[in-house]
Amino acid sequence: MKAILGTKVGMTQIISADGVVTPVTILQAGPCTVTQTKSVETDGYSAVQMAYGQGKNLSKAVSGHVKKTGKDIKPKFVREIRTDNIPEEMTLGSEITVETFALGDKVQVTGISKGKGFAGTIKRHNFHESKHTHGGNGNVRRVGSIGSMYPQKVMRGKKMPGRMGHDQVTVKNLVIAYIDATNNLIGIKGAVPGPNKGLIVVEGKE
Repeated sequence: MKAILGTKVGMTQIISADGVVTPVTILQAGPCTVTQTKSVETDGYSAVQMAYGQGKNLSKAVSGHVKKTGKDIKPKFVREIRTDNIPEEMTLGSEITVETFALGDKVQVTGISKGKGFAGTIKRHNFHESKHTHGGNGNVRRVGSIGSMYPQKVMRGKKMPGRMGHDQVTVKNLVIAYIDATNNLIGIKGAVPGPNKGLIVVEGKE
């Protein structure tokens, strides 16, 4: 299992020795502390829970939970990652750094996409406008009919105006292009979902 938590710093580009320019997203990743391991025998599923960041005003429940690691940490994020096989070295209190990954590793990245607020159907679902010519009433961006005579209700999942963005998004088959173990930085080729300073989960392909 290869996984780490981090926050998005921003995008940049790196230039290789042969002059090839690669766009990368820089993440401030790790070090993460394993706060709990779960197994099928005790919890019904296998997972690793890890803590990341420097938080404040932790609740007593979280403070008591992370105290079991034996380390004085006040994490900003605590997340659980499911996995079929947990490495033996990944025990309670162990530390995970960017050195877990290597250049060229394929990973999947999960984050919360940017929220865009309330949006209409044209922006949200790529609907067309109605015609601007004769017969129109001037409001060319309206939704139009949303139902029929039967079954006399709006069916679940109907494409309509509503909140857009701020959803969990997972992008697969991204490549590790840069690693800075000294500053806990990791560069992923391409774009990563979410705003800057947003939590990102990086998982290696097994």
